[in-house]
Amino acid sequence: ENDFLKQIKNKYQFLPNTAGCYTKKEAILTAELARELMQTNWIKLELISEDEMLLPDPIELFDTCRELIRKNFKVFAYCSDDLILCKRLEDEGCEVVMPLIAPIGSALGIRNSHNLEIIRKICTGLVFVDAGIGKPSDASKVMEFGFDGILLNSSVARSLNPVEMAESMKLAVQAGRLG
Repeated sequence: ENDFLKQIKNKYQFLPNTAGCYTKKEAILTAELARELMQTNWIKLELISEDEMLLPDPIELFDTCRELIRKNFKVFAYCSDDLILCKRLEDEGCEVVMPLIAPIGSALGIRNSHNLEIIRKICTGLVFVDAGIGKPSDASKVMEFGFDGILLNSSVARSLNPVEMAESMKLAVQAGRLG
């Protein structure tokens, strides 16, 4: 293990990801390899159903969550904004339920406020938004709904000034949380 990896492992908890997996078999293998390599039982579970919009496969996701939880993983489940699916993933034992607000990489922002509000009401555990945040106001609004956190990338990575955009997202999350 190199020195850099040792240094950041002492400061941060890694969250390996099954991005790019399409099947239960691929996701479980990826999770087990990640646990061995990174020495963590945390896993962000993504099971993609198609290549264009990268939407999650709810059936494969649910079955895989069950299996990974039986194998003592702490599952952070990336899913659609389906209320029943989110509640069932939580009831199954997912550590965090993470509905999208728009397709991965789209930065389209909140597409269905109503579902997000209901998800936050019916899920009593940790709920993060994962995918679709486009601008700081999206981040603020999600936090105003009472979500526990946000995972985002494209809005910062594609920004003309990623450092400023990251800072604005941070401030928007803080403002939304206070709001």
